[in-house]
Amino acid sequence: MARRHWLDPLARRLLIATGQLADSNATQRRGPRLSWAPPIPARDHAAAGLDDHAEQVERELLALKLRGSPDLRLRSADEVRHAAALGWCLDVNRASAADWLRLPGCGLDQADRLLRHQAEGQQLTGPEDLQLLLGLQEAQIKAWLPVLIFHGSDAALRPKGPPPLRINQASDQLLRRQLNLSEACCERLLRERAIRPFRSLDDLRRRLGLGDPQVEAWIGRLSFQPGLASPLLPPSVRQPGGG
Repeated sequence: MARRHWLDPLARRLLIATGQLADSNATQRRGPRLSWAPPIPARDHAAAGLDDHAEQVERELLALKLRGSPDLRLRSADEVRHAAALGWCLDVNRASAADWLRLPGCGLDQADRLLRHQAEGQQLTGPEDLQLLLGLQEAQIKAWLPVLIFHGSDAALRPKGPPPLRINQASDQLLRRQLNLSEACCERLLRERAIRPFRSLDDLRRRLGLGDPQVEAWIGRLSFQPGLASPLLPPSVRQPGGG
């Protein structure tokens, strides 16, 4: 019969715990080393559950906001993702200016370029076309992707509207009539245009000090070819006896 250790069990455990005595049974108790990562602790599963719950709450809040304000503008990539989950989508080749302006980061100039592209009967076939047309960063296009669909354009089936107004060449009468400008605003436009041509819709908005709602109504209706309007010349005087 094997001789018992002179230490009693309590003292032995104390010495092992403090490192003063080797534990001869440690290897048998530990077993082989594991080569795979341990499972996610229970608290991480709980945190994931909380994240899912928070996502659901945000989605339901957005649904409430959209019901109260159908034209609500989305503020972030997360809201775009939630809107997609709620069934909202944007048909790239048929969307209106108001549709585009609901996307986070879509400005007046981008919406204007998209509508003029659409009016010309051209269509975008995928995200790469959209990114190239607008010069978007990769992060921006990824933020929009959850709600974008690329159906074929039906522009050929729609009656063509009037050609875009050439903002840098149009006469003051044409500007007043087509843009419904006040006399003061039209004079300011003419003064600014004489200094340098307008480059874009946003440039026009800033230099005339106009609000977004007024300028949004002009999306797709203007063109910004460089070059100033020709000066108005007095009518020629017919010389006596002239041909």
